[in-house]
Amino acid sequence: MATATRLRRLGAAAAIAAAASGAYLIQPSVTAADRGRANPVAEVRQRISDRNASVPRRAAQESALIAAGAGNPLDILVIGGGATGAGVALDGATRGLKVGLVEREDFSSGTSSRSTKLLHGGVRYLEKAVFNLDYGQLKLVFHALEERKQVIDNAPHLCHALPCMTPCFGWFDVVYYWAGLKMYDLVAGFRLLHVSRYYSAQESVELFPTLLRNGKDKSLKGTVVYYDGQMNDSRLNVGLACTAAIAGAAVLNHAEVIGFLKDKKSNRTIGARIRDNLTGEEFETYAKVVVNAAGPFCDSVRKLTDKDVKPMICPSSGVHIILPDYYSPEGMGLIVPKTKDGRVVFMLPWLGRTVAGTTDSNTEITLLPEPHEDEIQFILDAISDYLNVKVRRTDVLSAWSGIRPLATDPSAKNTESISRDHVVCEDYPGLVTITGGKWTTYRGMAEDAVNAAIKSGKLTPQSGCVTSNLPIVGGDGWDPASFTVIAQQYTRMKKSHGKVVPGVMDTAAAKHLSHAYGTFAERVAAIAQNENLGKRLAHGYPYLEAEVAYCARNEYCESAIDFIARRSRLAFLDTDAAGRALPRVIEILATEHNWDNSRQKQELEAARKFLETFKSSKNAKFHDGKHNDY
Repeated sequence: MATATRLRRLGAAAAIAAAASGAYLIQPSVTAADRGRANPVAEVRQRISDRNASVPRRAAQESALIAAGAGNPLDILVIGGGATGAGVALDGATRGLKVGLVEREDFSSGTSSRSTKLLHGGVRYLEKAVFNLDYGQLKLVFHALEERKQVIDNAPHLCHALPCMTPCFGWFDVVYYWAGLKMYDLVAGFRLLHVSRYYSAQESVELFPTLLRNGKDKSLKGTVVYYDGQMNDSRLNVGLACTAAIAGAAVLNHAEVIGFLKDKKSNRTIGARIRDNLTGEEFETYAKVVVNAAGPFCDSVRKLTDKDVKPMICPSSGVHIILPDYYSPEGMGLIVPKTKDGRVVFMLPWLGRTVAGTTDSNTEITLLPEPHEDEIQFILDAISDYLNVKVRRTDVLSAWSGIRPLATDPSAKNTESISRDHVVCEDYPGLVTITGGKWTTYRGMAEDAVNAAIKSGKLTPQSGCVTSNLPIVGGDGWDPASFTVIAQQYTRMKKSHGKVVPGVMDTAAAKHLSHAYGTFAERVAAIAQNENLGKRLAHGYPYLEAEVAYCARNEYCESAIDFIARRSRLAFLDTDAAGRALPRVIEILATEHNWDNSRQKQELEAARKFLETFKSSKNAKFHDGKHNDY
């Protein structure tokens, strides 16, 4: 009876979803006021697509913020340089508004660099929408599917479609997942990446060799494969910040808001007092509206206005681990649909390794969250039930925790049941807060926040939102085959034993540069060739010395942690490899930023402490004897 009811609901919901999807698709992407007007994004697009474009120097960006005085305020000051904050800065700047952004640490230093690396339409939310008859969850799926397509189109070098395999060990599971994922295809409409399909058990193990075919009291009946998007999250975030800078926003990382400026008569927020955490200097920046996009720390920002503020977010911990590449084939992910406690676990190929996760549990908000050993073991246990390879704790190359700022629902019993939809509010005049949501929908969240800011400050933008069709730096004109130009036309000149020797720009390095930097990749390759910075930073990884210099000059890379964690992904891929690369990374950054010996020692110490929060097998403290045998 229960099975029949589930299938009837699935079928009925498919018809509803199709109708709703159709209604959703006809909504215009531009306002009526924009029609007949010259393309408002043409000038910005031209600047962004210019392969010789450069972001303003950090000192110039800080000067622009200081210059925003009471008589010449910014239209919008954004607090937070994660995906949403950078998206708000880009959206506002491309509407012709005067925008500034400050980030306490680095762009993408928090939640935005610690994701599952998926751009997903929310297939799990679709299941909840069907069986809970929740139209709110269904709308969230529609929105996410729309945004997923736009993110991939706007950053094709950093995002791509990824097939995800769902193993079925019963014939009911085959029918259930096939029908559900066909419904997902239907809801996606023209935004569909690829059509889902069923594979037999034999076909499945050919596609995914480490997939378990026969286990305890179960045998594989087949798999259903559907497609979602995958991204390099922190590089996408940094790209958004740099695109905003090129579009005219004054963006400043390592700059912390320490207090708000208030109008004495109305008590409206009219700016902020900011501390440059690199120099210790403080300054004031005035703005007509302040947008709080501080992610998990948005309540901390609100407390600068009201110490007794009621919290808006419910923090949830998401832990991920990195395993060697042989755990999953290149180009195919695996979804563990049923863990012991009902959660879903992903195992996905990512940047030549395998990422597995995630957990979803209550947590406290900290600046550098660390994964708990039981959460790592949970992930290892979950995937071991579906693999024919021995899953070992010693294979964990890196493990990290991220804090999701989920929108609070007072009636929810646990964080998994809370919607990932976002909330925009102005509970204090002049301070617009945006929280909740997810990576996939950052652009739509930013649009809503800017709309709220325009209303609050009675701002006069030159156009409506244009970011739905705006490539980020490196994305416009990028082609998947562009790496061949780098491989054929550039040489990696390397210093070895006091001599400069030429090295081949091999396919792995060329592909990496192309995907990481898009159409700007040749600029990095030119540094490797012309400045003798073509040596790899770590054995087994394609990252080059030239990237450190390029990022210092063109991507606001101000510390060793900025590079190993957000400009490259070494800290996330292999903690030990990142540690070995540190001395050379610091040496190059010292040359670029004129660091003295004392600063270099500080950088090394800070980076090593940072890496200790990534619980690889070599720096973890575990003694359970469960997964640590070779």
